Amino acid sequence: MADHSFSDGVPSDAVEAAKNASNTEKLTDQVMQNPRVLAALQERLDNVPHTPSSYIETLPKAVKRRINALKQLQVRCAHIEAKFYEEVHDLERKYAALYQPLFDKRREFITGDVEPTDAESEWHSENEEEEKLAGDMKNKVVITEKEAATAEEPNPKGIPEFWFTIFRNVDMLSELVQEYDEPILKHLQDIKVKFSDPGQPMSFVLEFHFEPNDYFTNSVLTKTYKMKSEPDKADPFSFEGPEIVDCDGCTIDWKKGKNVTVKTIKKKQKHKGRGTVRTITKQVPNESFFNFFNPLKASGDGESLDEDSEFTLASDFEIGHFFRERIVPRAVLYFTGEAIEDDDNFEEGEEGEEEELEGDEEGEDEDDAEINPKKEPSQPAECKQQ
Repeated sequence: MADHSFSDGVPSDAVEAAKNASNTEKLTDQVMQNPRVLAALQERLDNVPHTPSSYIETLPKAVKRRINALKQLQVRCAHIEAKFYEEVHDLERKYAALYQPLFDKRREFITGDVEPTDAESEWHSENEEEEKLAGDMKNKVVITEKEAATAEEPNPKGIPEFWFTIFRNVDMLSELVQEYDEPILKHLQDIKVKFSDPGQPMSFVLEFHFEPNDYFTNSVLTKTYKMKSEPDKADPFSFEGPEIVDCDGCTIDWKKGKNVTVKTIKKKQKHKGRGTVRTITKQVPNESFFNFFNPLKASGDGESLDEDSEFTLASDFEIGHFFRERIVPRAVLYFTGEAIEDDDNFEEGEEGEEEELEGDEEGEDEDDAEINPKKEPSQPAECKQQ
């Protein structure tokens, strides 16, 4: 039997526990009064990462409940925002009809089917004074020399190689063009954007119009970009507006021996038994801009794409968006290079501002985003969709 001793009616083990607790409390007080210990504890606390999620975890359940209610409101806001973008798409379609006659006239001037009048050709540039001075100097030239120079000056039809020049000027496009693509692109007469009809899933079509040529029989090559403008059920807070989710190309009807998207190679094969060698020819894919019309398909069966495929698809979407938002609406400025200079200046301004903000933590960010709904619809699409 255990021996329980008592002191004044109190068990001895209880007395011992009380003494230990008292000693521990005294020791804790002594430690906490040590400046070195306090400094070490403070440093450790400072190094603990304070993330928003860690803060949320510390909140009472009642507050968390209210936060969940705010998230539900945010999801509803995202759905309203999706409706807003659907109406923006409708507006783009409406205004595309207003731009259409201007883009039609642009094509006529480019192809030379119509010659602009003097009034249509008049343009006052920023360097008008310099040009006037240069004109005055030219007027001092002997009339006979002036007439001779005018007689020798060529007058080609329309604006030769208009769209091909844009491809060369824009880095994003020139990187896609191979040397053997160039003579084909010189036959490109127009690029149009066509929006999906009312009530149809959101999408847009790029139409590349070619004059008759020695390479393929299609008069129009198309690329369709499918879009989604609704919050993802799994991640509704990631919604930031319409996004391209897939694209379809078309079949190019190449003339015999003119398909630049494939190349023929010769390969030697050795017979295992007899040891004889034979040479075979086979076609393999070839780098070309015209692979643009045979795009990689987005995975629709739940399987994820590999990293290279995802990058290729993202690049394709970016190019399609750039054609729609920049190239087609502002074609003449990319032909002259003015739009490219504007883009470069804007990028330099951003970098300069970034450097300035790094030296000044009080700096404010500016939002320079701009919506440019200048598009056009068009009906002809004569290549077969894949």
